Amino acid sequence: MILIGDKIIPYEELSFVDSIADIEHTLANSTIIFSYDENLLLYCSKNSLNFAVIVNSIKEAIYCNALNSKYIICEKKLAKTIQKLADNYIFDSRVLAIIDDNTEIEKIALNEIDGVIYSSLLIGE
Repeated sequence: MILIGDKIIPYEELSFVDSIADIEHTLANSTIIFSYDENLLLYCSKNSLNFAVIVNSIKEAIYCNALNSKYIICEKKLAKTIQKLADNYIFDSRVLAIIDDNTEIEKIALNEIDGVIYSSLLIGE
């Protein structure tokens, strides 16, 4: 299970962007995170960047996987549905449910979601 943002588990560097121009100012080898945006999605895919996308629908998740998003980030309820599709269609992208604290990890694990990301990390987004 992937745990991004947990205090005791080291995790990768994250860079939040709102535009293609913002990517120029990201840290090298960091994972770029943004809310679903087709222009950013296409740019990151074409340039083989590590990126994660915050999605609000199944359709957005399908596009993210098709364009090689490393992570598909969404609310817990949607994560359960997307994870089922990801398992069925053998997504390469990993599904991350947004959680507030570590008391939610067990429930996410029991729902067989790939991982979690703490909401406190997404505040900067």
